[in-house]
Amino acid sequence: MLSVKEAESIVLNLAQPLDSQQDVETVDLLAASGRILAAPVTGSLDFPYWDNSAMDGYAVRFTDVENCSAEKPAVLEIVEEIPAGYPPQITVQSGQAARIFTGAMMPDGADTVVMQEDTRREGDRIFILVSPEKPQAFVRHKGAFYQAGTPLLTPGTVINAPEIAVLATAQCIQVPVYRRVRVAIFSTGDELISPEQPLASGKLVDSNQYALTVLLAQMGCEVIRLGIIPDNENALKKAIAQAVLTADLVLSTGGVSVGDYDYIEQILADLQGKVHISSVAIKPGKPLTVATFKRDKQASTSPILSSDCLYFGLPGNPVSALVCCWRFVVPALRKIAGLGADAWGPEFVTARCHAELRSHGKRETYVWGKLHLVAGVWEFEPASGSQNSANLINLAHTTGLAVLSASETRISPGEFVEVLKVS
Repeated sequence: MLSVKEAESIVLNLAQPLDSQQDVETVDLLAASGRILAAPVTGSLDFPYWDNSAMDGYAVRFTDVENCSAEKPAVLEIVEEIPAGYPPQITVQSGQAARIFTGAMMPDGADTVVMQEDTRREGDRIFILVSPEKPQAFVRHKGAFYQAGTPLLTPGTVINAPEIAVLATAQCIQVPVYRRVRVAIFSTGDELISPEQPLASGKLVDSNQYALTVLLAQMGCEVIRLGIIPDNENALKKAIAQAVLTADLVLSTGGVSVGDYDYIEQILADLQGKVHISSVAIKPGKPLTVATFKRDKQASTSPILSSDCLYFGLPGNPVSALVCCWRFVVPALRKIAGLGADAWGPEFVTARCHAELRSHGKRETYVWGKLHLVAGVWEFEPASGSQNSANLINLAHTTGLAVLSASETRISPGEFVEVLKVS
């Protein structure tokens, strides 16, 4: 049985990023939201595009106003008004000023902006009542924030609202992004029914497929749902064979323990899959299977077949399935999707615990609950009720998993504990 760290290392080594040439598509700017940048973006424009005013006020020559005061104001002739969006028409000469508004282009001849609060206007004359502290005051210079031809955004960047703003400013309306990772999922077990079916004695509603579908969709994956597969070797073999041909990563739940109807590992071997992990010293989630399927890149006619397929056989218990997904699958998907190495995760924080946490030891134990940031300090509150791998009810509102190492059996209230952020 592998330790959690050993399993994590194996999983991340097996997960291979999408190809930066073959697995790239170009999308319109707004369609790039939430996608991962696949190639460097270099702008062809300086930003600001030209010298402009940071204030509503007056564009002046510094030498005309450097020694003025309320008692001895500089008096200048207003020769032009420059709204934002209109190019200046006049060069400001000594003794002159231009009325200017925030974002408007600086006129030739002027090198400083005096904000209007420091002035008094009388007709076409402006009285400068406060001397600027230095030349170039309130002027945003061309290229001060970005110089054309230098890197603007790097591959592996998630494109969210700030990045969309940057791309729009650079007039990058076609964006190269990685294609979405394709993930096939199915649940196994004769006992399972879908939520819309009537509940009969001995049956269980399959919540795993729904929870995992949403988690994967939130990560930007393309989800291929294969439904519920019965505990039948032929049916399972057919489903797995189909899944590994159509997906980058496959997730199944159930069928990976040591019961008489747990067929997954044998089927993986029959299909020439290589099993790398069979169990992990984690609670909940001990029966975890990880395998890979080699694919013939030369014979491939589809981009999806150009890379190996990574297979996760998750436990069937709902909490175990989600814990294993958060701990192992999510980092693997981040790497496959093309995120930079610093963003693969998992992300841990140190938090003060509100209640006693207990473990039987021997396995690394994960306790679910709420993670809060209070006055700059992370705090963790375990979910009320039993911490049982079959009790998915108190999973609601989970934002963190407190971690007790294999050697820890107790965390006292008020002590600090490492917590895995899960949302």
